[in-house]
Amino acid sequence: MPDEKSSRARGVDRVIDIFRQLHIARQPMAMRDLIDATGAPRSSVYELVNLLSEAGLLELDADGAVFFGREMHYYGADYMAHNDLIRRSHQLMVEIVARHGETVQLCMLEGNKYTVVLSESNAHPFKITSDVGVRVPIPWTATGRLLLSNWSDSAILDLIPEEDYRLANGQILDKQAFLEDIHRAGQLGYCLTEGLSESFTCCMAAPIRSRSGQAVAAICFMVSRDTPEERRQMLLKELIVSGQKLSDFT
Repeated sequence: MPDEKSSRARGVDRVIDIFRQLHIARQPMAMRDLIDATGAPRSSVYELVNLLSEAGLLELDADGAVFFGREMHYYGADYMAHNDLIRRSHQLMVEIVARHGETVQLCMLEGNKYTVVLSESNAHPFKITSDVGVRVPIPWTATGRLLLSNWSDSAILDLIPEEDYRLANGQILDKQAFLEDIHRAGQLGYCLTEGLSESFTCCMAAPIRSRSGQAVAAICFMVSRDTPEERRQMLLKELIVSGQKLSDFT
């Protein structure tokens, strides 16, 4: 009996890993690549993919590559309709993009990383954005600083892996300077960073707070670093007001 339970647990873990690898790839994967990525036995991956395909959770294209199935879309739509913050945020973000023509995102912490939960972009060919659901080191973002603004220094240092202080350009971020940024963001009620994740981007964010005052999410703009100061201030005001509106329903 214990072996049977252990076998079931391994099967669930492998299903989760298949989903995770497909999400990381963000495109259909050949079976051999999926097997290599998961490290699971070939026979197990084939069996699970067949079962999940029959359930509509995965689909195989004409070349036999595997990706998420239509049922996944239905489940995701159900989640968006049920989650009040995400539903209200989406409505507001569509309005903001229509008014200002900039990429706007809803972001949250996921474990010891930051992730974009929703992203709305303009129709311009040049866009600054981050992929939804991709886990990004917290020190790389304005949002991460806001979301940690109620945390103690020791809790922050315990949370963030050492390697996450290395920025995309190879620069090592000073921990004390990072903690000071977090405290400053909490005091100001917003955060603005430049050139952390991409050299040409400016990220500005405002918190969405729970009734207890905890920053549970942030709404942010990703704009070009050459955005004029007057426009930056206007966009920041838009974010702060939007964050307050969404906080009223959290």
